[in-house]
Amino acid sequence: MALNNTYDARLQQETALGAGVQVLLLALIGTAIGMGPAGWLTGLAFAIATWAVLSRALHRSRLRSFGAANRVTLGRATLVGGVTALVADSFQSSPPVSLFVGLTAVALILDGVDGKVARRTGTSTPLGARFDMEVDAFLILVLSVYVSMQLGPWVLLIGGMRYVFVAAAKVWPWLTAALPPSTARKTVAALQGVLLLLAGADLLPHAANFGVAALALGLLVWSFGRDVLWLFRTSRVEEPVAPRQVRELVAS
Repeated sequence: MALNNTYDARLQQETALGAGVQVLLLALIGTAIGMGPAGWLTGLAFAIATWAVLSRALHRSRLRSFGAANRVTLGRATLVGGVTALVADSFQSSPPVSLFVGLTAVALILDGVDGKVARRTGTSTPLGARFDMEVDAFLILVLSVYVSMQLGPWVLLIGGMRYVFVAAAKVWPWLTAALPPSTARKTVAALQGVLLLLAGADLLPHAANFGVAALALGLLVWSFGRDVLWLFRTSRVEEPVAPRQVRELVAS
C-alpha cells in the first residue's frame, strides 16, 4: 500500500508540474502581448481542468510511471492551453499571428512525437492514448472557434463533430465498438489542425481560406460518415444464438 501511495504521489507531482508550467506560459504570453482578463481566466481554467482530470485518471489507472510519452503529451497540452488563452483573448483584441501560429504549429508537430516515443519505449497505455486523443480534439475545437470568427459559425462543425459523436454514443451504444485501423482516418485527423491553422493564419485571400476550411469539414464528414456506416452495418450482424461449443459439437 505504501509503495502504491509513493507511485501515486510521484504521478500527482507530474500533473502539478504541468499546471505550473501552464501558468508560467500564460504569464509569458500575458507579459508579451498584454493579455486581457478573458485570456487569463480561460487559460487558468484550462490549466486547472487539465490538472484535475488528469490527476483523477492517473489515480484510477494505477500507473507506476508517468512515462516519457505522457510528458510529451502534457507539454503539448500546455501549448494548447496557451492557444486557448489567445483565442479567448481574441474576442477583445487580435493576438499576434506569429505567436498564435508558432504555439499551434509546435503543438501539431508534437502530435506525431508522443506516439512514437510510447512505441519505442514500450510504454503505450490506454490512458496515454486517451490523453493524446483528448488534447487533439480540444485543439481542433479551439482552432475551429478562432476560424469561425473569420469565416462563420459553420466552421464550428469541425471542432464539434467529435463531441457530437461521443454524445450520440450515449444514445446508441453500437457507436462505441472498436473501429479497424485506418490510415485514411489518421490522415484526415492530422489534416484538420493543419488546414484550420492555415485558414486561421489568414495568409491567403478570404475565398481561399473559406475553401481550406470547407475542405477540412468535407474530409471530416467523409471520415466520420464512413466509420458510422461501418459501425452501423457491423451492429446489424446477428450473433449466433448457440455457444461455440455447441456449434462445434453439432458440426462433428
